[in-house]
Amino acid sequence: MTQVNSSNSNAKKWIIGGVILALILGLAAYRWTKGQQQEDVLTIGISPPYADLLQSVADELKPQGINVKLVEFSDWHAPNVAVQNGDIDANFFQQSVYLRNVIRETNFDLHSFAPGTGSHVGLYSKKYKSLDELPHNARVVIPNDPVNLARALILLNRAKLIELKNINNELSTVKDIKNNPKQLQFIEVEGPQTAHALNEADLIFGYPHYLKLAKAADPHDALFLDPIDKKYAILFVTRKDYEDKNQKLATFVKAFQNSEKVKAILDQDFGTGMWFEGWK
Repeated sequence: MTQVNSSNSNAKKWIIGGVILALILGLAAYRWTKGQQQEDVLTIGISPPYADLLQSVADELKPQGINVKLVEFSDWHAPNVAVQNGDIDANFFQQSVYLRNVIRETNFDLHSFAPGTGSHVGLYSKKYKSLDELPHNARVVIPNDPVNLARALILLNRAKLIELKNINNELSTVKDIKNNPKQLQFIEVEGPQTAHALNEADLIFGYPHYLKLAKAADPHDALFLDPIDKKYAILFVTRKDYEDKNQKLATFVKAFQNSEKVKAILDQDFGTGMWFEGWK
């Protein structure tokens, strides 16, 4: 009787041991499969205006076995933190001047993987039909981040509304204004919010895509537009040590730069003639 009980006990131990081993192996296999799936997905952080644009490329590449996940960010800080931390592969929302300033301020290990497209920026008003009509003490809305604030001031300088100490200073602030003959009053807001200020302000510094998103104005109706400057093209940004496994990101960039659908969406979202190719 004792021998039978001992045999049953050993059998139970073997069964339990087998179940535990199966669970461990199953968990390991699940984690490996999950890891492989994550490696097979190219994750790109974007700001909302680029959602349809990059999704069109993602849809184009899916039949080729390249799976792309787009992660939208509502601000201009988090996408770089996510790339730096390795949470996403790349981001697409910033130009080279902005990226240089981020690296200078944060010491992040980021760099440009490839250029995308850029857009004109302009000065817009619903109250006045020319810059000459702008009154003294007019309220001018500009972005509050250092890079785009400077870009706005440089544009105002080119429009002969102000004079900067150094028009080539990519980080000029209102303190660097040498001459302000109309005593313009500057109101600083988050970059995307300049479009929403168009009805109240006398003049705004506006981006075509945000003007369209806000349904505030036709981007072609600018009182003054900047010239094409390739340093303001939006970049695909990664960590410097990023490994582009199976050339997924390189394939994505190539598709982006050669897609007719991308060009059609840019014409629709930014306006015909309001964007340029940063790689040419």
